Amino acid sequence: MRIQRFAKATLWSSTAVLLTMPVFAQDNATDLDEVILGKTKREVQTDTATAATTVDQSEMDDRQASTVAELVDSIPGVTLINGQTPQGSGINIRGFGSNSTYGSDQKVIIQVDDADVGAEELYRIGTQLYTDPALYKTVDVVRGMAGTFEYGSGAIGGMVRLQTKDASDFTGGVPGFKLRQSMQFSSNGSGISSSSIFAWQVTEDFEVLGNYTYTTQDDQVDGAGNTIGNSAFSLPSWQIKAKKTFGDGDHSVGFSMTDTNSDAKDVPYDSFQTTGGSFGNVDRQTHSRTATLGYNYNPLDNDLIDIDVKLSYGDQKIDQSYVSGSSPLEGGFSWPFLEPLVEADHRYETTKLTVKNTAEFVTGTVSHDLRTGVEFKRKKRLGAASAPGGTDDRIALFVVDDMSIGDRLTLTPALRYESQSIGDGTVSYSNDALMGGVSAFYKFDNGFGVFGSAAYTESMPIIDDMGSPTKMTQSEKATTFELGFSYDNVEVFTEGDDLAFKANIYKTKFWDITSYNVPGSFASLGSAEMEGLELEAAYSMASGLYFDLNANIQRGKYVSPAPGGDWRGIPADQLRLTVGKKWDEELDLSWEVVANKKMTRASTPSASNVTHNLRATYKPQTGILEGAELRFGVENVFDKEYTPHLATRTAPGRNFKFTLAKTF
Repeated sequence: MRIQRFAKATLWSSTAVLLTMPVFAQDNATDLDEVILGKTKREVQTDTATAATTVDQSEMDDRQASTVAELVDSIPGVTLINGQTPQGSGINIRGFGSNSTYGSDQKVIIQVDDADVGAEELYRIGTQLYTDPALYKTVDVVRGMAGTFEYGSGAIGGMVRLQTKDASDFTGGVPGFKLRQSMQFSSNGSGISSSSIFAWQVTEDFEVLGNYTYTTQDDQVDGAGNTIGNSAFSLPSWQIKAKKTFGDGDHSVGFSMTDTNSDAKDVPYDSFQTTGGSFGNVDRQTHSRTATLGYNYNPLDNDLIDIDVKLSYGDQKIDQSYVSGSSPLEGGFSWPFLEPLVEADHRYETTKLTVKNTAEFVTGTVSHDLRTGVEFKRKKRLGAASAPGGTDDRIALFVVDDMSIGDRLTLTPALRYESQSIGDGTVSYSNDALMGGVSAFYKFDNGFGVFGSAAYTESMPIIDDMGSPTKMTQSEKATTFELGFSYDNVEVFTEGDDLAFKANIYKTKFWDITSYNVPGSFASLGSAEMEGLELEAAYSMASGLYFDLNANIQRGKYVSPAPGGDWRGIPADQLRLTVGKKWDEELDLSWEVVANKKMTRASTPSASNVTHNLRATYKPQTGILEGAELRFGVENVFDKEYTPHLATRTAPGRNFKFTLAKTF
């Protein structure tokens, strides 16, 4: 196992702390037949027109994810590209985001504590999310454009926002110290993860948190027992965070920083594949970090003022050195073309200052939650032999108004104006765009709601395209129209039950395309269309029994140039069902079935597949083990061999996971 000595000491000493806790006394056993009102694993957001989903801390813990991508793969409309490892993986939302060529197409916004993260078109290097899920407490995912204009432009696919843990999450705001230690083990790949969190509530208005997480994994095997090459990784990550409230409680300042390193030796340059192939192998060091400094002024006696000032910085550095002799093309005709690519070092630095005010007021019968702001952003890219360097400076103004008209209707108009100056020191280009949309939600007395939205956005030119004057003066444009209904009520079928569901259909038109080519050609696409249905449902009973159901059906094609063809980012139709039962807050058992339909609307078809996952969470409420958490899971229970559509590697076979955690 590829673990350094200091990491071994940290991991096994942490295990010893947890395992030395006395065994649970039999006379303190809890009657597991005693239950309370059941709740599902995830709340369906039935009171908004936005296609939004939040994965909270309890679900994150329950899923025992090894990567951030694995936290969001159960959301309809979200598909993973090799999501089981940090390298060669990514997030696809509604056909946009990561693909098998680039880790990002700039159509999905990704933020960590408000800092923009990720790079542009890094050829076959994959994900831009080199970070550990243990650093975060919530992940908010927005599908589509509605709901994104406050945070950025060009989010045709959607947005992922991650929020790191706070000290008060563990201290409850009470002065003192809290230490949380967790250890996770997985059988497939002999994975080990240790997370150590130190929370210090210095005073009621001052808190500090430190988090160190180390995760390591050897190569995994698929359902047939074959080794999945390039699936091993080691990922040390740390986080510091502090917040101070002062004045009469209406002023606060906060600071957050995350840092993740990956040092991979003799690995395929093409991180989407399992072997070096034509590109050969490289030594690749990846360093990803974010920092956010924030100030908030929210006077208790003035609802018109709630000012947030946030200065954020995102930095991703990738250093690569070719491993001599690892490519069969070395020395051949093609090698002079490939050498600058595999030897290239990359670095992206994004600095952003956002000033936003939230005002709450009433005009006649309309209540307003008005958010206005200005954003200054600079992205700097290091020049490389295989890719141009330069700077991308932007200024944006935005306004979003949640207008509640009576108790039933909510209208949300949103506008964003963005101006861009982009160049490499020799030549520069200027672009600007006005974008926005409107959404509406109407709630009936019987628990039903109907909603719809219309949005328009533009994806501005990127530094990677500096070599093409045509691309540098043409933004990509898209519209999305959505329509749906929701329902949320209690005691629908029986006393104490709770039913919620949300269904929405959408249609997206995408034109002036510069980031995609006709398959098998270097010719740019002209326009494309996508449409789909997303369904989220949750049902729980007073007995503790619960059901979660998610479904996603999507179609997409490029229209021009004629005769058109399939859009390569469309996932297979998927149905996901979870059946579980909770006994009070102590025990949660669940069974998850994931069914993907056969996919033939693609140049690389994929077969249908059905996988099963089992999960159990045990939290003793009394006795010596009170406060401890034990989790056990089995992924791919029947050890099925399959390759998910859009993935470039086979999926891992059966994987047993076990987690021990306790807050002291």
